[in-house]
Amino acid sequence: MKYRLKFGLYILILGSLLPFASSASAPQASRSDEDVLVTSGDIGRRGGHLLASLHSDPKTLNPVTALDVPSKQVIGLLGADLIHIDAYTQHTEAALAKSWKASGAGTHYTLDLRHGVRFSDGHPFDADDVVFSFKVYQDEKVHSPQRDLLEVAGKPIQVRKSGPYQVDFELPQPYAAAERLFDSVRILPRHLLERAYEEGKISEVWGTASDPSQIAGLGPFRLKQYVPGQQIVLERNPFYWKADKAGNRLPYLDEIAFLIVPTADAEVIRFQAGDVDVISRVSADNYATLEQGQRARDYQLYDAGPGLEYNFLVFNLNDLSSKHLPDIGRKQEWFRRVEFRQAVSAAIDRESIVRLVYQGRATPLWDQVTPGNKLWMNAATPQPPRSLAKAADLLRSAGFTRREDGVLVDAHGQPVEFSILTNPSNAQRTKIATIIQDDLAQLGMQVRIVPLEFQAVMARIFDSYDYEASVLGLVSGDADPNPEINVWTSGGATHVWALSETLPLPGWQTEINRLMREQTTILDYRKRKEAYDRVQELVAQFDPVVCVVSPHVLVAAKNTVGGFKPAVMGDYALWNADRLFRIDILRKR
Repeated sequence: MKYRLKFGLYILILGSLLPFASSASAPQASRSDEDVLVTSGDIGRRGGHLLASLHSDPKTLNPVTALDVPSKQVIGLLGADLIHIDAYTQHTEAALAKSWKASGAGTHYTLDLRHGVRFSDGHPFDADDVVFSFKVYQDEKVHSPQRDLLEVAGKPIQVRKSGPYQVDFELPQPYAAAERLFDSVRILPRHLLERAYEEGKISEVWGTASDPSQIAGLGPFRLKQYVPGQQIVLERNPFYWKADKAGNRLPYLDEIAFLIVPTADAEVIRFQAGDVDVISRVSADNYATLEQGQRARDYQLYDAGPGLEYNFLVFNLNDLSSKHLPDIGRKQEWFRRVEFRQAVSAAIDRESIVRLVYQGRATPLWDQVTPGNKLWMNAATPQPPRSLAKAADLLRSAGFTRREDGVLVDAHGQPVEFSILTNPSNAQRTKIATIIQDDLAQLGMQVRIVPLEFQAVMARIFDSYDYEASVLGLVSGDADPNPEINVWTSGGATHVWALSETLPLPGWQTEINRLMREQTTILDYRKRKEAYDRVQELVAQFDPVVCVVSPHVLVAAKNTVGGFKPAVMGDYALWNADRLFRIDILRKR
């Protein structure tokens, strides 16, 4: 499951910039037996380094166990996959597998691997590394987070070597997003890790204190130096298997260094001071701050539009029969009424949220798929403007009335009042909750904002169910619908509004369950999209969560960085790090 809940800022601990020399090995000349992948795009110039930043130290450099974002960012540059999802186009493309074919009605895949590829330590790569890698990731004793991704219909994918550079994969049933599964697996060097795996110690290797010479991958860079709390330096992989259309082996850069800069505000200060060349995610407030000095300071800001994140208001619809929460249970009589949720949605001023919370750099939402999803957004989903009159009509149809003092009461005369949990460290979500509070007050609802530390909010939503409503956000690691299954189907781990569901299910939920399961086996894109379009319509119509807004992906880069092309998936700024180069080197020559 490629999900993470978005939350607030990190504790301020500033690291200092360490000098580092450019000593990366020269790229190896292409051999006649080497299947080099030729890329498109600007032709850059070799040399120089780039300074980026992380908000905390990576916890590991082991792709088998990595969970935290900083670890994944670094590992993404050290490793490579068989079939890659291009973060910009959102389509799959050839990577370590130069070609593949499906057979058996979509249950059998044969991948032909590139010949002559080497790991960053110079050791040859072949089918044995692929089989070994899948064996490790799928081993239930290893507890890799990728293990669930490598199952179809609850059964593991079968992997076997059919030649030195050919691997066969057998799926239990047709799976529409099969090609995209291969993007989640960083191929491991069997020659370095097989012994640790056989000894049951694979989870202990490649920690942050490891000797860089003992870590090898197939990505554009390899580890050079790590100073905890300060920086991690990567150098060019001289054996990298990509080249530009002029025949120059990638990557162009000699080194990429990540400074440990714990807060977004500190990151902006370092960027303005010239200590950082790129920022992968800028807040709307900091974007406005940087805009003021953009020309004078020789950098450029990019608004890439909405990403894959959607923020929403969620009501507690869990089965509370075993939780002894009578007050919340009484209010669930309101929350379960479709008209009530529809009225709340109609009353929310999404345009004001975009303007006041994100300074215009966000997009209002009525369902879970943002315009940033180029492949799956349903453009026909209704996007009605805010209407307090419509909201009032919906509430009247559900038996709610306004007293003479303006307070909204239910059919039993009980005032409609509830609380919204927020995490104060996420200032934007807190502002969203405050605007919703004001909007619903205009309907006579009395809404309280309850600030809690992030982990406490998560404990109430996922464990105790002791909450009435909350403002949350989810972001998928892929544009494909399949990672959304755990959100929209009953019993899913991120089915946040009803982790424990009351039976029988409402008709709309039963239909969503059926559609989400069916679309996993529909191999025709158009038919599959029709199914997921219908899911979006049901979410917008019945509001199991009230979708509100998608923040834009905002990034920044110095004008000296060439090839820069921000994406709304993955590492927004460094997804194409192998093609970034220094323009100032070109000017000097």
